[in-house]
Amino acid sequence: MLERGASVCLVDPAEERGRGVAYRTDDPRHLLNVPAGKMSALQDDPGDFARWAGVAVTEFVPRRVFGAYLAAHLDGASARNPGRLRVVRDRATRLERSRDGVRISLAAGDFVTADAAVLAIGAVGDRDDWVPTDTPDSAAFVPDPWAPGALTGVRDDRDVVLVGTGLTAVDLAMTLNRPGRVVHAVSRTGLLPRRHRPAEPMRPPELTGCTGLDDVRRLVSAHVRESVRRHGDWRPAVDSLRPVTARLWDLLPLRDRSRFLAEDLRSWEVHRHRMPSTTARTLIRLRRNGTLRTHRTGVTAVRMLPDGVVLHLGNGTELTAGTVINCTGLRHDVRRCPDPLVAGLLADGIAAPGPLGLGFDTLPDGRVRGDAPLWTLGALRRGNLWETTAYPEIRAQAADVARSVTTTAWSSEVPSC
Repeated sequence: MLERGASVCLVDPAEERGRGVAYRTDDPRHLLNVPAGKMSALQDDPGDFARWAGVAVTEFVPRRVFGAYLAAHLDGASARNPGRLRVVRDRATRLERSRDGVRISLAAGDFVTADAAVLAIGAVGDRDDWVPTDTPDSAAFVPDPWAPGALTGVRDDRDVVLVGTGLTAVDLAMTLNRPGRVVHAVSRTGLLPRRHRPAEPMRPPELTGCTGLDDVRRLVSAHVRESVRRHGDWRPAVDSLRPVTARLWDLLPLRDRSRFLAEDLRSWEVHRHRMPSTTARTLIRLRRNGTLRTHRTGVTAVRMLPDGVVLHLGNGTELTAGTVINCTGLRHDVRRCPDPLVAGLLADGIAAPGPLGLGFDTLPDGRVRGDAPLWTLGALRRGNLWETTAYPEIRAQAADVARSVTTTAWSSEVPSC
């Protein structure tokens, strides 16, 4: 938006601006799950990030490097537009409609006024339906592993339980690996993300005749079989679905979207959101030497101890550990989100839940449906788009949002911070 002539007030409590949660990790083993050639900040210059980092377009780069790249782009935009970016290190707690735009309350007691607001807060918390009410008060429970200092209390001489087996659990399994420690990863499916491999490009399938989930399943199955026949691999078929995923999602009636979440979600996630081959090799080694163990079952009860935790599992076994860490992934129902900003927007009627409660209901340009000058992108658009949390999609959405905001609701004056 700076490059389009707008003035911007960036409200962000993080010490390092521009990095977000995903890219502020310092662990070099935490790699991007997309090759460098697909991570440019510039839609019209796909090789920008790879050139900046000095790597091949096929390389999977540490996430902290990409965070530095985003921060450099923000600094560059600010330098090219002096006096038009103001950064407030605070957390937004409430947004209200004002006569001329919006008024945003901050945790420290101050407020910001602006012509329009963009809610770019990423995921709105992990699922925690397995967590007993007394567990969050225990030092042995880590509700958000990406919070600053979240892992400092994890003892090196005790085992760890990760609830969830997705990409967050993969990262933590590597970070927490210690001699003599076993990291247990528990989920109902026990499935870990599949690995990336070089894949030949493939055209997406024709969507003619798809009117429900069963149609989509048949279509995708046939497309995967064709991919295996032609390329010897399922990955080209899955990757080719990317440009048509939003259309497929839109074709499904609500009852079929709900069925997909209940019956197909985990299989989709492990095939769609994969891990780099180097990461996969590390996990294979950890599993072979017994320091990483996966459990295909759910958590039925949690008992906190003075120096740890006992998890009772659905298969009748127990796990005793020093720490249990929530790695369950995105919260599905925004109506259960504890974040005061999100909850307040819903309570005040400024935003409405999206289909199935997946984020906010939004228009095609990212504007939150309603009369407030409020836009959003990323995870908060899942109900309308589904495929909306990976960086390439967020990059495209950011361009659309910037275009929409700067053509409908902005002033050249710096927002009052």
